[in-house]
Amino acid sequence: MTHTTVDSPVGPLTLVATDGVLSGLYMTDQRYRPDDESFGPADAAPFADVIVQLEEYFAGTRTSFDLELDLLGTPFQRTVWRALCSIPYGETVSYGELAALVGRPTAARAVGMANGRNPVGIIVPCHRVVGSTGDLTGYGGGIDRKRQLLEFETATLASSAGR
Repeated sequence: MTHTTVDSPVGPLTLVATDGVLSGLYMTDQRYRPDDESFGPADAAPFADVIVQLEEYFAGTRTSFDLELDLLGTPFQRTVWRALCSIPYGETVSYGELAALVGRPTAARAVGMANGRNPVGIIVPCHRVVGSTGDLTGYGGGIDRKRQLLEFETATLASSAGR
């Protein structure tokens, strides 16, 4: 494993690669963030594409990511994480809607737990999942960051519609 840290509008992001493939993107004080010692030595080389795509995302010119990912989790977690990638930029779904999307309509709580364990936030857009009433709930990076990411995407869409 190797890692690097990059600056972003939501604070420093620690990128982690396993065998040269992105396996983690962690924010400062993120819930379920592994110990920094587990990230391996610092080496920015494996992250060139990731860094470019994150810069494009935060510049408002990228609405989805095209990166190889090495996500370690249970089969259910990986199913939820794949479904997260189908939520359109600037839109939200509820935990219940996401549960239905993965074929487990009564498993909103389990979907929420899998969502919280997403090791590659922003790129796998777990910030686009909200409570059943639209309230911002349960984001491993913190509710303020979730709000910031959603407001950023909404504003970017609004500004591109006006062009």
